[in-house]
Amino acid sequence: MEGTKETGLRNVGSHCSISDNDDYDLSRLLDKPRLNIERKRSFDERSLSELSTGLGRVTLDGLDSAYSPGGRSGFNTPASSARHSFEPHPMVGEAWEALRRSMVYFRGQPVGTIGAGDHASEDVLNYDQVFVRDFVPSALAFLMNGEPEINFRLKTLLLQGWEKRVDRFKLGEGVMPASFKVLHDPIRKTDTVVADFGESAIGRVAPVDSGFWWIILLRAYTKSTGDLSLAETPECQKGMRLILTLCLSEGFDTFPTLLCADGCSMIDRRMGIYGYPIEIQALFFMALRCALQLLKHDTEGKECIERIVKRLHALSYHMRSYFWLDFQQLNDIYRYKTEEYSHTAVNKFNVIPDSIPYWVFDFMPTRGGYFIGNVSPARMDFRWFCLGNCVAILSSLATPEQSMAIMDLIEERWEELVGEMPLKISYPAIESHEWRIVTGCDPKNTRWSYHNGGSWPVLLWLLTAACIKTGRPQIARRAIELAESRLQKDSWPEYYDGKLGRYVGKQARKQQTWSIAGYLVAKMMLEDPSHLGMISHEEDKQMKPLIKRSASWTC
Repeated sequence: MEGTKETGLRNVGSHCSISDNDDYDLSRLLDKPRLNIERKRSFDERSLSELSTGLGRVTLDGLDSAYSPGGRSGFNTPASSARHSFEPHPMVGEAWEALRRSMVYFRGQPVGTIGAGDHASEDVLNYDQVFVRDFVPSALAFLMNGEPEINFRLKTLLLQGWEKRVDRFKLGEGVMPASFKVLHDPIRKTDTVVADFGESAIGRVAPVDSGFWWIILLRAYTKSTGDLSLAETPECQKGMRLILTLCLSEGFDTFPTLLCADGCSMIDRRMGIYGYPIEIQALFFMALRCALQLLKHDTEGKECIERIVKRLHALSYHMRSYFWLDFQQLNDIYRYKTEEYSHTAVNKFNVIPDSIPYWVFDFMPTRGGYFIGNVSPARMDFRWFCLGNCVAILSSLATPEQSMAIMDLIEERWEELVGEMPLKISYPAIESHEWRIVTGCDPKNTRWSYHNGGSWPVLLWLLTAACIKTGRPQIARRAIELAESRLQKDSWPEYYDGKLGRYVGKQARKQQTWSIAGYLVAKMMLEDPSHLGMISHEEDKQMKPLIKRSASWTC
């Protein structure tokens, strides 16, 4: 999470701000009737029972019996004590209070949560803003707690329609903001929104992931509440089409993956993820699957749906074939021949075996595998990235066999990927000369810190969801217990440093909202696995490749 101080944002306010006096009347959308919902079960029982785990099938009864919860994590709702009479963990109440304190209001309506409530820090930067990606676990927590009224989706949708410029260059119409801030004027009694589409962020990179998270969250709202009316509004339908038009447009690419700049996602600083980063590809795949369920089959929607279906098939094949790595595949790459020129080439990207880093040979267990960080001509980034692999499981970009292999890897390499505080955002850290070249000597991304091998508690909710889907709740429970031993005592830091995640990050903000929300979502999903349906997709049998897991590069 990076950006500029408030003064920097005001400089672009003339282009990207909305106030009470503007023509953007939110009242028509914001004043929707309050839904009377008591935490509707968000996952179809038949769908959940048919989830294939590679080792067997997960049934709803099996899930409920596997999770003997130690207490309810809901807060101030009838459903929070309806199913179980256990006392909740002491952290849960404080977490809910902190999450509610982080709420941001526009004209009296809740529109999001701030990045962090650490008022002790002298350099606020943009942590007092509402970030699209940061708000996702907050929104899920409220949905799981039966509170779907927050209007973040509508606010960001209106921001999408603004003209967006960086210097003299106009950004695409479908770009969603990285963040926005609500400025209250107590004298004039007006509220003004100032948005950042990347023109104020460090590096000036537009957030590719924001639009994907918005679509994913819209689908989560629909699954949780059963309310289709929001997604079917002309505004939401147009918003989805604009986002997807940016991603599905034809160009010079020979791959179905999205070409991205460094710093375009949660890793928003230079970390060598330029090209085709796994995080963006997995989110892209998941957003396409969500949009396929949400788009209306009218004239405009049908055209978009046809393009989505074609892209999904191509993207799933490409990712499962060329990004997947396990022990056998690593051995195959190690033995690759180079400079092959034909349609029958095995080494299709001309990867030089000598470029394989030494660490990966010791890191790769006999059982297990993962989607590597990046694949492009003559380049493979063998680093592990947690978010991309967890989203791959949830979206069923990973096959059931690959999903189980990812969980096997986490168990086999627990000390490296989890350590003393979940969860490594990337592994391993880059250092010395490589750090200087890749990060440009970034003082924040030093080895085992921040995005460079730092440990991020927010990733706990994604791990928990992946564990539930693969029938491995014990992994999530173990990680949550580790987090509970430190998070509250350390005042909910943004990230931890060190090879084992032992130390609070050197520049980590305290009272980090998504660290708080991520913990609550993880707890609530373990207690009620039906919540998984908000953010999980079953495997599409039509996209299942006719390949073996370790023979993917020879197809």
